[in-house]
Order: sequence, then structure tokens, then C-alpha cells
Amino acid sequence: MPPQRRALVLGGTGMLAGCVESLIDEGWHVVSPSRHRPTLYDTIWVQADWSQPGTLAERAQAALGGPADLLVAWVHSSFRVPVLRAVSPLLAANAPVVEVHGSSSANPVFGCPEPVLPDHPTQQVVLGFLRNGGGRTRWLTHRETADGVLAAVTRALEGRPHEVHQVGEFRPYTALH
Repeated sequence: MPPQRRALVLGGTGMLAGCVESLIDEGWHVVSPSRHRPTLYDTIWVQADWSQPGTLAERAQAALGGPADLLVAWVHSSFRVPVLRAVSPLLAANAPVVEVHGSSSANPVFGCPEPVLPDHPTQQVVLGFLRNGGGRTRWLTHRETADGVLAAVTRALEGRPHEVHQVGEFRPYTALH
């Protein structure tokens, strides 16, 4: 029997809970540093404070029990770079990374931020909104978010080249005058 694969999912207790649940169902050992304790009992939770990336990485390393074979990260843009750099040493060589961004982090004019960990194959997901009838919009549901992120995880695990995956539409953009 092959060894259990390890996934580190940053911010996996909210909109990414469905992604975490799917990875667990597929037999992954999932460690999920986040601010809030998850309701999924098979998840190994590590309390996270994004403003203390070194402590977060130490806690995650102890919980992983070895190098992570996958990193999925949805971290607020102001903490994204230091947190991803802090957990980088926890990843196996060539472990794929899936960076998740809200629509305010990427848009049609400015594009998507560069991947933080260039030594790891990276897929990026930008979460937007959906249009309802009459021109009304709504945010993605937890399931729609999880499905979009899982599609990127699948592409990452297949070794596909870097892509930016848009789930829903970009937030309406108003140019500054």
C-alpha cells in the first residue's frame, strides 16, 4: 500500500471546507491551519494567526508528520506572501500549489498576482460571482467554490502547466478617474 499523501490546506474551514472534505474522502492526510476549528472531525486542525507565519509553519509541520504533497492556500492578500514563504519548507520537492484568490485580488485589468512559490508548480483560482436573472449577482456558494478549487487541484496533481482558473465572473471593475 502506498504511503498516505499529505495535504496542507490554509484557510480550509470556511469556503474551502468542501475541498478539505473531498481530499479526506480520497484518503489524504489533511492539515488545515485556520482561525476557526473545522467541523470535519477527520481534519487535523492547527490554530493559525496569519500575522505569525513562523509559528503557523511550526504548528503545521508538527501536525503533518512529513512533507506535504499538496498545498492549497486561501490567505488574505496582505498575509499571502509571508505565510506561503513560511510553509514552503514543509512541502515535498515539486509538490503542487493551488493559490486561491478572491475577485478583489485579481481582475481583468491588473491580472492575477504572481505565484509566491516559483519552485513549485502552481495553479491559481480566482473566485468571482454569478449573475442571476435581471442582472442581479450573487457570490459563489461553498459548493461552487469547492468544486472550482478541486478542479484546479486535479489539474495541479496531473502536473498541468500554470493556469489561472476563473470561477464565476470577475467582480465589476470601475476604473479610477
